[in-house]
Amino acid sequence: METVAVILFAIAAVGGLTLAAMHLRGQLPKLSIALVHGLFAASGLVVLLIAVIQNGGFGWFGTSLVIFLIAALGGFTLISMHLRGKTLSTPLVLGHGLIAVTAFVILLIGLAV
Repeated sequence: METVAVILFAIAAVGGLTLAAMHLRGQLPKLSIALVHGLFAASGLVVLLIAVIQNGGFGWFGTSLVIFLIAALGGFTLISMHLRGKTLSTPLVLGHGLIAVTAFVILLIGLAV
């Protein structure tokens, strides 16, 4: 299960990098990419939650899950801003990405130990 979560989050990361690059170049990120990014990230969250429940403990995977949930809050805020036609906050875009990368690294450490 954890490996599936890694794959889903890795695919989400490609979309996230694309969206962040568009934003940083001054372009309006494409809603279609944002929705696919969110779909893969949400799927990764569900799979990771199942893995945490099956493992019966918190550990690395649970820590990663909590941090991914925090990143998801940033993602919800960004999509809300986008849908309302508001200018996206660069610190929020970068913070969302940094938090997600942190969670991903912790997930990878959990796989390695």
